[in-house]
Amino acid sequence: MSEAVPVITPADVLVTVVRRQLRLLPLVGLMFFTVSGGAYGLEDMISLSGPGMAILLLIVTPIIWSVPAALMVAELGTAIPIEGGFYQWVKAGLGRFWGYQEGFWSWTTTWVDMAIYPVLFADYLSETYVPKAAAGDTVFLDLGFVQFDLHWVVAIAVIWIFTYVNIRGAAVVGDSSIVFMFIILVPFVIMVLIGIPKLFTEGINPVQPFLANGETAASAFGAGLWICMWNYLGWDGLSTIAGEVHNPRRTFPLALVVSIPLITLCYVLPVLAGMAGGTDWQAWTAGYFPVVAGNLAGEWLQLLMTIGGLISAVGLFSALLLSVSRIPYVVARDGWLPAFMTREHHRYGTPWVAIVVCSAIYSLFTLGPFQSLVVVDVFIYSLALLLEFAALIALRRKQPDMHRPFKIPGGWPVIFVITLLPTLIVLFAVWQNVQDSGISSMYLSVGAALLGPLSYPFAKRFIKRDQPTEPVVVDDVVIWSDT
Repeated sequence: MSEAVPVITPADVLVTVVRRQLRLLPLVGLMFFTVSGGAYGLEDMISLSGPGMAILLLIVTPIIWSVPAALMVAELGTAIPIEGGFYQWVKAGLGRFWGYQEGFWSWTTTWVDMAIYPVLFADYLSETYVPKAAAGDTVFLDLGFVQFDLHWVVAIAVIWIFTYVNIRGAAVVGDSSIVFMFIILVPFVIMVLIGIPKLFTEGINPVQPFLANGETAASAFGAGLWICMWNYLGWDGLSTIAGEVHNPRRTFPLALVVSIPLITLCYVLPVLAGMAGGTDWQAWTAGYFPVVAGNLAGEWLQLLMTIGGLISAVGLFSALLLSVSRIPYVVARDGWLPAFMTREHHRYGTPWVAIVVCSAIYSLFTLGPFQSLVVVDVFIYSLALLLEFAALIALRRKQPDMHRPFKIPGGWPVIFVITLLPTLIVLFAVWQNVQDSGISSMYLSVGAALLGPLSYPFAKRFIKRDQPTEPVVVDDVVIWSDT
């Protein structure tokens, strides 16, 4: 009996033709947005910690936080370059329970985080072009039979426009990220070219005062640490789309090598230059960069900086939606979420249902005042990141002969150091937060983290039931299996 010949449908052919893979430059653009989006959002560090300590934080944090994460991502991302990224790493290294925690924490924390960016876009837009809204009045969109808060309408429009862009595929999102990155960097480059020379010609010391009034070195460091960690997190994010990257074993490490110094410079240089146009360091709060730009060069640069803020918000949302949406998609393939979440678009090959469900959740969360939950966001992300380091150690022990195109040099001593550094910085950040605000300040963070273990038995019994967990397979080799 002859073997059955598989039938290739027109839709199958179309997916093969349309689904372009990401290359280096678009991946760098996406990494810029999954981690940074420009220096917007750093301003509070200046007034909280003091100019000198803020600049020190921006230089030190990538060394003790970003570089260890990037090394871990480079090894695991090239060893297991498959869709789902860090979720698959933790599942392979630590098993099904911890894989579930990684997926749960990484996805649910974005429900709050991702709603921030469309709201920020609407905030920037209203403050710039709708004076009444800036004064605190609500502006309504009147359709005759119903009225909508225009601020909310704008935020929702951002979400669903970039939902469509994401459904079109990773390459489309990557191409748009390159354009967005250029638009954002132009006003900052101009500001740096004007501001840095002014520091010398006018004798301005950008690191004075070194500490904010009344702060010790430890308290000033801790005051800005959560903000700095938040602005440097996300190096593992794009691992979730490894299956959509051209030659990920080469492209990912190169993108990391380019992105870490790029993002560090995009933070440090604008803050240094900004001190020449915003020497009243106590006035630095969120959204202050356009004011600084205006002080340095006039209204034209202030307008450019404001436009950059608008683009930063949508670029962050679009790139993060790309990476985040793959988490419920692969978690659903393992049976932890309903099966309809695994459906792919017949033309673009993207997990369109997972993308739409994510956007629907974010639309709901735009209604809440969640912008103040940075501590919860960073804490939960840190737990997920530490699980990835644990998976790195576990796979080194369980799979010593696994093909690792990039292997962290230095053996176990280096593995110990790069795991210890982010662990210590998380512990210090928690300790400092408790010292400043009391133990009650961590209740919400700990409660949010406990939802993962508490929901596991429920999900196992009522959603997953007897569904098998997909094995982790790389190059036709089974790295991990549930059997």
